[in-house]
Amino acid sequence: MNKLQLFFLLRKNTKLSERRNVMFESNRYGKLFGYIILAIFGIEFIALGTFFGWLAAKEYIPYMIFFIMPFLLIFDFGGRFATQQTPMMLVKPYLLTPISKYSAIDCFLVNQLLDLGNLVWMTLFLPYVFIVWCGGLTGWQALAMLFMLHLMVLVNSQWYLFVRTLVNQSIFWWALPIVFYGSLVLPFFVLSDKQIDQLLDFVFDGLDTYAFSWWSFLLFAVLFVILFAINRRLQMQLVYSEISKNEKTTLRSVSEFQSLNRFGQIGEYLKFEIKSTMRNKAIRSRFIQGVCFITFFSLMIAFTSVYNSSFERNFWCLYAFIFFGSVNLTKVMCPEGNYIDLLMVHEENILTLLRAKYYYYCAVLVLPFIFTLVPVFTGKFSLIMVLAYLFTVTGPVYCMLFQMAVYNKQTLPLNEKITGKNQMENKWQAIVSISSMFGPVVVVFLLQAIFDEQTAYWLLFIVGVAFTLTEQYWMRHIYRRMMRRRYDNLEGFRASR
Repeated sequence: MNKLQLFFLLRKNTKLSERRNVMFESNRYGKLFGYIILAIFGIEFIALGTFFGWLAAKEYIPYMIFFIMPFLLIFDFGGRFATQQTPMMLVKPYLLTPISKYSAIDCFLVNQLLDLGNLVWMTLFLPYVFIVWCGGLTGWQALAMLFMLHLMVLVNSQWYLFVRTLVNQSIFWWALPIVFYGSLVLPFFVLSDKQIDQLLDFVFDGLDTYAFSWWSFLLFAVLFVILFAINRRLQMQLVYSEISKNEKTTLRSVSEFQSLNRFGQIGEYLKFEIKSTMRNKAIRSRFIQGVCFITFFSLMIAFTSVYNSSFERNFWCLYAFIFFGSVNLTKVMCPEGNYIDLLMVHEENILTLLRAKYYYYCAVLVLPFIFTLVPVFTGKFSLIMVLAYLFTVTGPVYCMLFQMAVYNKQTLPLNEKITGKNQMENKWQAIVSISSMFGPVVVVFLLQAIFDEQTAYWLLFIVGVAFTLTEQYWMRHIYRRMMRRRYDNLEGFRASR
């Protein structure tokens, strides 16, 4: 069997694996939602490509798009973190087969290069190239430009895969993209206006001369080969390391959190949540990322003029409080799917667990509350605005997110990031996540259209406090609905382990 036949075979097996997944029907809705988002971006990119193409033809600068490619590649790099996972989780079933392991790795890497996300940028490149071709560029030059632009996107995809894989291993690898992209924007903060103008003139002159040349094509071709080879080697080493469980274990003192003993069984589950955050790589990395993101955006809003509009301030204030819930509570009970049978032994065991989770994620909000006080002190946020979003999250938003305990039935691996099962969101997870991120902001603007800004925040605060104080009632309602579906959920959890 040659590599081409192996590629089509593995691609076919992947499609069959997705169809056999217990969450296939729900995942289809999630994919449909993703395709709708891609279609919206495609329409925006067509308009953007048409605008820049018309501008380049008018100014007789057919290579203008290379001036904005650095910004597009940065946007592409950031967008992949929200939409694209590393493909190496698919390699695990083939490690014991007689086929070459590197051949399997190559097939999955090539499959990632053919991902629809890479082709979305063609909606921007094709209109631009077509217009500059009509403006005087030769046909061969137009094709070469199109190929060059796509090659830059592919190189960016390999750079993303390299960074994403390292970040999955340790949160400290975030220093790599921070240093790389920080070095690109640092001159704008440390240089004078005259020096910045000189630097931009130098960069634009270089881009005008070498951006669309054989030297540029050779550079990106070499970068692509190097990054592909590094990813090929790195992915295989990490997959083998994870499969063989080659982890260094160090003895350390473990806190018993004895202060929580006074809360009885809820206190025991609170200990469990705290230790899960500390010990499990997947949960711990999401927690650390959340702290870093919230700190970064809070300081940026407080001490810069970025995000000064009313919508941006409201959105980022809400984002500070909703982050931990949106990334964890949309999949509530999925980690517990690994041992859900044990939780069913005692009556109302799961109700106690759900209430402990609620108290834990309410307590976690103390961190973003402290961070958002910095913009309050600098006058960017008002205190009632911060309190309104805080209690909106602990009240209506958490009430909505905990509804997922009724519908989630796919086990979530705790530590296995590379070879774990596919964790695509189902339709309800996607709907609830988007609603929790934007719903409160929309409500605020609707209330502001009727009342003034302070009244809107006070109304949001009162509703949030009411939901928070009545937690025991709506949480028990969620528990009862969950118990009515317990056998269906148990079947799903067991099938997806």
